[in-house]
Amino acid sequence: MTLLSPTGAPAPRRWRNAESPVLRAFARSRTVQLAAFVLLLVALASLFAPWIARQDPFDPAVLDLIDAFTPPGQQGASGAFYPLGADDQGRDVFSAILYGLRMSLLVGVSAVGLSLAIGVPLGLAAGYAGGWFDTLVMRVADVQLTFPVLLVALLIFGIARGLLPEGYRDDMAVYVIVAAIGLSEWVQYARTVRGAVMLEKHKDYVAAAQIIGGSRTGILVRHILPNLLAPVLVIATISFALAIVAESTLSYLGVGLPPTQPSLGTLIRIGQGFLFSGEWWILLFPALVLLALALSVNLAGDWLRDALNPRLQ
Repeated sequence: MTLLSPTGAPAPRRWRNAESPVLRAFARSRTVQLAAFVLLLVALASLFAPWIARQDPFDPAVLDLIDAFTPPGQQGASGAFYPLGADDQGRDVFSAILYGLRMSLLVGVSAVGLSLAIGVPLGLAAGYAGGWFDTLVMRVADVQLTFPVLLVALLIFGIARGLLPEGYRDDMAVYVIVAAIGLSEWVQYARTVRGAVMLEKHKDYVAAAQIIGGSRTGILVRHILPNLLAPVLVIATISFALAIVAESTLSYLGVGLPPTQPSLGTLIRIGQGFLFSGEWWILLFPALVLLALALSVNLAGDWLRDALNPRLQ
């Protein structure tokens, strides 16, 4: 229903937006507001890392080895202050986390983008065309679902690394890890989109578009796809958290990003080696940041799923 002002004219857009169920749900939930604040803080911190960080933690020329293992909140032998401590090479843990966040977010966004680019078109085509193409896509998806995501990512990562010349493996590590995670996550998009398309293609607006001579591609892109954005957005949000965790897990296992291109998983793997010798901060702070990031994205995804579900309105 269109809101009217006291003069009878349509109400300003901001008042119409205030009636949005998504905005109402956001205003009611303190949990999702906190999650959104954490995500915004993480995004800004990673974006402005070169200006916020005290040092480039992966430039050997700026490291002070005499400050190695400086505890959190203390000054090192060089006089530099380390709010979250220093690691075994004298790197500022706070600066390392900022740079590691950048890499983790880059991998997560890129992997989700690749999964979308593969899964959504396949789901659209399979659901609309049906027949042998639908059967082929869904059987491939079923086979991939029988294997854990990490196992598929490890397999793809191992094959890609084996095909690359040894001198290019570290330089191509980011692209390989994005491809490994993206190719292991497309199934969820394809199955969800295919099921939604099979419902939408029998509705009147699709029949009307067919009657006026719309092409298959035009009908899919201009008419059906906009009605599928809500579930795709929810899956993308949750997949973003899963991609970050998958990358961190692979890096922790030593088969992800190299130390020259560290992520939060790489920092956790480095810190794990010093946990039982008393330098707990090298592991703890990157792990807490990863936990806060993954939890915030999951909470935002769960809220978005409920807010976009018309049955819960």
